[in-house]
Amino acid sequence: MADPKKTKKGQINIELDEKVAQGIYSNLAIINHSVSEFVVDFVTIMPGLPKSKVKSRIILTPQHAKRFLKALNDNVKRFENAHGVIKDNDQPPLPLNYGPTGEA
Repeated sequence: MADPKKTKKGQINIELDEKVAQGIYSNLAIINHSVSEFVVDFVTIMPGLPKSKVKSRIILTPQHAKRFLKALNDNVKRFENAHGVIKDNDQPPLPLNYGPTGEA
């Protein structure tokens, strides 16, 4: 019988601890990029509150950002095939004050 603790060559054993498994709710993603990376900040904005904090930041290489885009697009298509088209309600732009401002 095979040892369940051993992985086959080329497989990665990924663990998910309880705290991470609970997830973080986000209703806003702010995306910035440079030549070498994409930075995605996930924020939860609550109605009536003028301030919020970044809840999670993910930093991706450009190649991983493109793979993530493809994977997310594929999953949205599968979701819509199963549940119908996701309505994209037009939202007015949020007046964001994001991070420190530069001064000379």
